[in-house]
Amino acid sequence: MKGKFKIFFLAIVGFALSSCVTARKVNYMQKPDRYIPSYTDTLSFEDYQLRIGDRLYVYVYSLDEKIQAMYNSGGSNASSMRQQMSSGNTYGSYDLYTYLIDEEGNIDFPTIGKLNVQGKTTREVKLMLEEELSKLLKEIPGYSTISVEVNIVNRSFSIIGAQSGRYMINKEKMTIFEALAMAGDLKEFNSRKEIKLVREKNGVTTIKTFDARSEDIVNSEYYYIEPNDIIYIRQIPGYSFGINHVTTVIGVTAATISFGVFIYSIVQTGINHVKKHYGSGSNSGSSSNTGGK
Repeated sequence: MKGKFKIFFLAIVGFALSSCVTARKVNYMQKPDRYIPSYTDTLSFEDYQLRIGDRLYVYVYSLDEKIQAMYNSGGSNASSMRQQMSSGNTYGSYDLYTYLIDEEGNIDFPTIGKLNVQGKTTREVKLMLEEELSKLLKEIPGYSTISVEVNIVNRSFSIIGAQSGRYMINKEKMTIFEALAMAGDLKEFNSRKEIKLVREKNGVTTIKTFDARSEDIVNSEYYYIEPNDIIYIRQIPGYSFGINHVTTVIGVTAATISFGVFIYSIVQTGINHVKKHYGSGSNSGSSSNTGGK
C-alpha cells in the first residue's frame, strides 16, 4: 500500500512540475540553442505586392483645383477618409472612393482606363499613375506638376486561438511583435514555440510554423506581417490543470500529500479494524472447538 501511494504521489508532483509555465516558455528574444531555433538571414523584408481583390485609395494632388476635383471623388473629405482607412472604420464608404483590382489584375482609373497593377507595389503604382496623368494633362494650359498618393484600403491580419479577432495594419511595415501587442500580447498558456502562420501569395496558400521566442526571428520571413495573414496560436499543456507558478506547484503538492495521508489513514484504519474483528472471531472459534473435544 505504501509503495502504491508513493508512486501516485510522485506522479502528481511530476505532472505538476511539467505543467508549470516557466520564463523559458514565455519570454521573447531568447538566444537560439538546441531547443530554440535560429532564423539568421533567412529572408529580408519585401514590399507588399498587390493582389486581385485588393482596394486602392488614390488621391491626386495638384495646384489646379479643377484637376483635383476631377480625380478626387472624396473631395475635401480626403483627410477624413485616410483616418478612417487607417482605423478600418470605413463602413463600406470606401467603395465610393477606392479602386478594386479586378480578376484580370486591373483598376479602372478616370481618363486613363484599365491599368494593370497586380504584382506591383503601391510605390510602383504611384509612379505609373503620375507618368500616365502627366502625359494626359501636360497639354492643358497652365498645367502644373501633379503628385499621386496610393494606399491599400483596410489592410488587416487575423489571429485565432488566442485573443481571436481581425486587426488593422496601420503602418507600412508591421512586425509580429507589434501584431501580438495589438491583440493584447499572448497569455501565460499561449504557445510561443509553435505559432502557425497562414499566408497566401501568388494564389498559393502556405502554412509555416515558427518560434516567437527566438531573437533571430527579426531576420526571418515571419518578422513582418502581410495583409490577410492568419496567425494561429495554440494553448500549451497545463492550461486545463491551471498551474503557472512554482508557488502553485508547492500548494498543489502539499494538498496532494494531505489528501493522500488522509485517505491512507482511513484505509489503514479500516484494514486494522477488519483484521482485529476477524482475528478475534477466529481465536474464539478455535477455543470452542477445543472445548468440545
